[in-house]
Amino acid sequence: DMAEPIQQLTRNNSPQERQSIPFTLIHRKEKLGDLLYEKRQYGKAKWACIKMKEKQYEQSICLGFMKLMRYICEQNSSGLYLGITIPIVTIVHTNESQSEMTQSVTVAYYLPEVLQEEPPHPFDSDIIIEEWPSTIVYSR
Repeated sequence: DMAEPIQQLTRNNSPQERQSIPFTLIHRKEKLGDLLYEKRQYGKAKWACIKMKEKQYEQSICLGFMKLMRYICEQNSSGLYLGITIPIVTIVHTNESQSEMTQSVTVAYYLPEVLQEEPPHPFDSDIIIEEWPSTIVYSR
């Protein structure tokens, strides 16, 4: 089922074609010279998002990513490969008291700059286009 998107990705995924999302570095945590994580602020932008809820959150992340890859690799109203932006963001949701993680996750893809004004519509109704306000992200 993923053969076509993977072939499309490998044909079109040279490092110079990956667009890094512009961000402001807020904090960088290192240990013995190795980067542990960065705290970044991303500006207001449109993202393609999918919320998944499988038994294990790793399954939700994987399935959500696969659905987003189909959108990126031609299953959209433009019929074109949209290009890769990095990172793909995963939001792990917590319960109301924020004391436990839930099984629900959101996997999100930043739409490339050229698509921000008029993003292609996804064929998969589970994928929605959202405009996020300025957002804080922890990256490893």
